[in-house]
Amino acid sequence: MAYLIKTKKEKQLNTPSNSTNTKALLSLAVGGFGIGLTEFVIMGILPNIADSMAISIPKAGHFIAIYALGVVIGAPFMAKVTSKLPPKRTLLFLMIWFTVFNTLSAFSGNYWVMLLFRFLSGMPHGAFFGIGAVVSGYLAKPGKAAQAMAVMFSGLTVANVVGVPLGTYIGQEWHWSYSFMLVGIAGIATLTSLYYWMPKQSLEESEPDENQEPSAGMKSKKLWALIALTTIGTGGFFAWYSYIAPLVINVTKLPEAYVGYVMIVAGVGMFFGNFLGARMVEIFTAQKSVVISLLSMAAILLINSLLASSNIAIFIVSFIVGIITFSLAAPIQISIIRAAKGAEKLGSSMNQSAFNMANASGAYLGGVPMIFGFSVTYASVVGAILAFTGACIGIAILYVQRAEERKKKKESLCT
Repeated sequence: MAYLIKTKKEKQLNTPSNSTNTKALLSLAVGGFGIGLTEFVIMGILPNIADSMAISIPKAGHFIAIYALGVVIGAPFMAKVTSKLPPKRTLLFLMIWFTVFNTLSAFSGNYWVMLLFRFLSGMPHGAFFGIGAVVSGYLAKPGKAAQAMAVMFSGLTVANVVGVPLGTYIGQEWHWSYSFMLVGIAGIATLTSLYYWMPKQSLEESEPDENQEPSAGMKSKKLWALIALTTIGTGGFFAWYSYIAPLVINVTKLPEAYVGYVMIVAGVGMFFGNFLGARMVEIFTAQKSVVISLLSMAAILLINSLLASSNIAIFIVSFIVGIITFSLAAPIQISIIRAAKGAEKLGSSMNQSAFNMANASGAYLGGVPMIFGFSVTYASVVGAILAFTGACIGIAILYVQRAEERKKKKESLCT
């Protein structure tokens, strides 16, 4: 069965009041904050974890990679397991899982236990955002689905601006385990807000189409093209972001402490870009917005490779990269949901897996030039190539879509 965007009349009959909708969207944003916190805070406390467990920093880096693997595997798995549950129960189940295993991570005594808990912590990540995106679209006023999704993703951006620096400070000043306890607290806050604020009756699944297989949407060529676009195109951002520390220290020649400031500036850009992307969907179509953002990303990353040595430019460019990157969030998610007709929940969740595959591939490809002795600035060049390739995929999707529309129009005129 699928969650569908209901008609205006049906919304008037079944959708809760605006105040209830706002609270429900905020509960999703709180969940996004917790997920963003656990995904990124570990990068700032990795040396502390390594020292505590008597392992090398590269080995401790496995905790980052295994979390991403948990997201990639967990997104479709969790979506399938919870397919018969109503949305509210699904979100509560996912957040209980998230809270339990992130809290247990704080008590990991050795490498293997931590590795297991990090993998399990990542499993609900993609499904929560994927299903949350579908639910937020349902809760939205007619024509405002992108704005509603932006509210949910705002939690992730706030985590980058406030939560991650705070969690990093706590982990460095006291003990790294307290950072994961902070994630657990965020999980409890999400559970509480979902339980009291997320409506139940209005979010029941719609009746299935008897002539359509439940998984028919997953056979859509357009859906898989969009997932490829996400994996390749957004990898451009991760090719740049993964090497922000050596870029700031070795190229811009700023003290190590300034890396955190640059990341905060990028996080602020993400916050504004999130809502800019929602606005773009209202002005252009969702897919056109994706192409515009990816072409803009390719351009700004090339500019970064030329101006990275400037103390002022590094902050300005980082802010712009943050804006452009998160202007993709809502347009891509809406495009995926529409393409996965009949399997919106699974398709939306798999797009989150694609983001994490982009994280891994972007980081790897961004580092390739350095293996051959090139400057870290070439990571931005690689990022620009990936973003441009994603834009080309988006343009191809638009071209095929228009060709199909012309064909249908011609056939209707003939009949």
